[in-house]
Amino acid sequence: MIRSVPRPAWSKRLYFAYLAAFFVYVSLPLLVTAVFSFNDAPFPSLPWRGFTLDWFFADGSAGRTGLFHDDSLLSSLATSGHIAFWVTLVSVTLGCLNAILFERRQFPGKEFLYILMLMPLVIPGVILGVSILVFFSGTANALSDTWGIEWDSLRPGLPLVIMGQVAFITTLCTLVIAARLRKFDRQLEEAAMNLGATPLVAWFTVTLPWLLPAILGAAAMAFLMSFENFNTTVMLTGSDAPLTVTLFNRLREGSTPVLNAVALLLMAGSGLLVGLTLRKPNKQTR
Repeated sequence: MIRSVPRPAWSKRLYFAYLAAFFVYVSLPLLVTAVFSFNDAPFPSLPWRGFTLDWFFADGSAGRTGLFHDDSLLSSLATSGHIAFWVTLVSVTLGCLNAILFERRQFPGKEFLYILMLMPLVIPGVILGVSILVFFSGTANALSDTWGIEWDSLRPGLPLVIMGQVAFITTLCTLVIAARLRKFDRQLEEAAMNLGATPLVAWFTVTLPWLLPAILGAAAMAFLMSFENFNTTVMLTGSDAPLTVTLFNRLREGSTPVLNAVALLLMAGSGLLVGLTLRKPNKQTR
């Protein structure tokens, strides 16, 4: 809504009613999930039977095992964090390199390569996961059958999950960092080099600080996307299942309030990470 354009009162009321309905639609399922993580009942549903913290802290002695005593969930949580860390590191690094390639260099086939980079965004996650699984598993089998080389990193497991997620998260990191780099005034780099800095020093002292907000934003986005990814991950996971796959397997057996507790913990962690990312930048990073 453009504030400078006069609008009738009914239009404003309709607009704010739409905003209210939208945020209720988005937040109500999250709120219900959070509330039922404290319900003193074996199932996350009505009726409300009282407030309890058992689904977080119960040690199993009373027939309930809370989140912080559930070794399977804690292990899968650590696995997801491990995957997300490496996916973020690799994706942001490749995103910086890709941004420089597409924004600073001219070479034959640049447009085709750019379109090729965007393809993982339009391919369904399940198809991407199956394609990666078939390719790398076939490569591992060929190496084993032809030369007797056993390359377990190409079979389902954490390395393949990381490679699969990097395949599409790198594209998003590239777009975020390239958008920031496009606004950079290259005369600042030239001024630094005129004062005696090498191109590498100019990059780290002038360009990189300018890109830092975009890099941090891309890192937060990459971490969250990796942590919550299911469609691609479920096709590539091995014996060490990440949290999303573990939750899916638990839901097939029947939902419990422990899963609500996991969801509440993830919402709090995601909100904290997003809040740190969106905090007001200082003058040096603008």
